[in-house]
Amino acid sequence: MKKKKIPMRMCLGCQEMKPKKELIRVVRTPDNLIEIDTGGKRSGRGAYVCPTEECLLKAVKGKRLEKAFGQVVPPEVIETLKERLVNSGA
Repeated sequence: MKKKKIPMRMCLGCQEMKPKKELIRVVRTPDNLIEIDTGGKRSGRGAYVCPTEECLLKAVKGKRLEKAFGQVVPPEVIETLKERLVNSGA
């Protein structure tokens, strides 16, 4: 049997390639809202982060989320993402 290919994505925080299912997708919707995509199927520009607060903070500090989405990420959105990542990762 042929071995199934596992899709790999890069975490914006630690810059490591990991299987897509291990990462959390953050998406910029067509309405320019930035949210967590729990299903991984929402339309829009996606970026991936490990489910740890440390990786999210690295991505924010390095302005990698802003670069990935092409817009400034408001501080309220970052706080919401931090709360949801901590809750979903625990």
